[in-house]
Amino acid sequence: MLKEYKTASEVVGPLMVVEGVEGIKFEELVDIRLQTGEKRRGRVLEVDRDRALVQIYEGTSGINLKETSTRFLGKPLEIGVSESMIGRVFDGLGNPIDGGPNIIADKYLDVNGTPINPVSRDYPDEFIQTGISVIDGLNTLVRGQKLPIFSGSGMPHNNLAAQIARQAKVLGKDSKFAIVFAALGITFEEYQFFIDDFNEHGSIDQSVLFINLADDPAIERISTPKMALTTAEYLAFEKGMHVLVIMTDMTNYAEALREVSAARKEVPGRRGYPGYLYTDLAGIYERAGRIVGREGSITQIPILTMPEDDITHPIPDLTGYITEGQILLSKELHKRNISPPIDVTPSLSRLKDKGIGEGKTREDHADTMNQIYAAYTSGVQAKELATILGESALSDTDKAFMNFAEEFEERYVGQGFYTNRTIEETLDLGWELLDKLPRYELKRIDDRLIEKYIGLKKSDKTKVEDKE
Repeated sequence: MLKEYKTASEVVGPLMVVEGVEGIKFEELVDIRLQTGEKRRGRVLEVDRDRALVQIYEGTSGINLKETSTRFLGKPLEIGVSESMIGRVFDGLGNPIDGGPNIIADKYLDVNGTPINPVSRDYPDEFIQTGISVIDGLNTLVRGQKLPIFSGSGMPHNNLAAQIARQAKVLGKDSKFAIVFAALGITFEEYQFFIDDFNEHGSIDQSVLFINLADDPAIERISTPKMALTTAEYLAFEKGMHVLVIMTDMTNYAEALREVSAARKEVPGRRGYPGYLYTDLAGIYERAGRIVGREGSITQIPILTMPEDDITHPIPDLTGYITEGQILLSKELHKRNISPPIDVTPSLSRLKDKGIGEGKTREDHADTMNQIYAAYTSGVQAKELATILGESALSDTDKAFMNFAEEFEERYVGQGFYTNRTIEETLDLGWELLDKLPRYELKRIDDRLIEKYIGLKKSDKTKVEDKE
């Protein structure tokens, strides 16, 4: 029999203090009944002898301390999981909000999850095709990887998130593929955009959506990614699916952590965020990966907006330490209507070399990737030189690189949000653009590959023979 307490003594922000408690544990689930009969849910954040600090998911407005009763349920926050969750939309606490029936759960899982034993982790090395050339060709996403997208205010990161959800797939695999999409603190307009896009293009049929709106309690925002990742772990490691988890916007999650930390009167760290921000983010990001001997996998794409467009801000800074690279969006490209406006030079996937090559993508992938990076960088430098000295001061080679950079941005980067390119189309487009450069500048590609994919001119063949 669960004991009921009417000893709430203090309310601060989303937190409530209950006194005179016995046998209470950290992270324990709490039922709160208000004087009006309304029920709310919470969890234990801290226990100090006979005092428990309870975090209330629906907020503390309207609570009368004397008339409020509290029951501690003796278990952590759980979510009922089942394969029938695919195609459904839930709120941040796992309740259906799409008008459909309640889920008949196969089992109930603790949303806090359990860390993957490092010894049991399998190395990420299988290519995931997103259909976006800049990611597939230059910053390849690998199954089991965590690859965040850093955006600025007013940038179309939601469009990019929806495009990845529509187009992503694992090539050459019979295993089922699923998307788990978690929206944190978004506006109703953004929510409607995602729902319409998922329904219109059919991606809802392979997706599970968790939606936390901006006007929902901030406390719920902290639980939303945990709900999503627990569902992903069930689908991946118990049902053998390849699961891609997209979470937007992680900045809103960190802001919710800061709000709770301030209510607890904790000593703030950098920029007012709690000192455990790194640990908390790591607890979310490290739930991605593969396990030896199991078919399924979890790949993560967290999306976050950088406050004041500052990449050294604690949220992107700490995220960069934990994850394996970053995709950075460019305001300059966005102003020129190039979409998706992915900034090529600072973007990086640290595992890209593990997921490309013969048998995974194509034999020419690594060489063309390196050559495109080098040529684009030379083209950007040539454009900067032309701005200072004038185009007439450039050599013919500099002009060729400058023209390459401009066409690369317009055609390779600027494919639009509704173009889905196969990896073969991306690689072929790369060759088409490289063909416009002098052959002697293609120093990072094996001559055999040049001859195979674009052919060598007679003069170039002579140079190759002389070099040999």
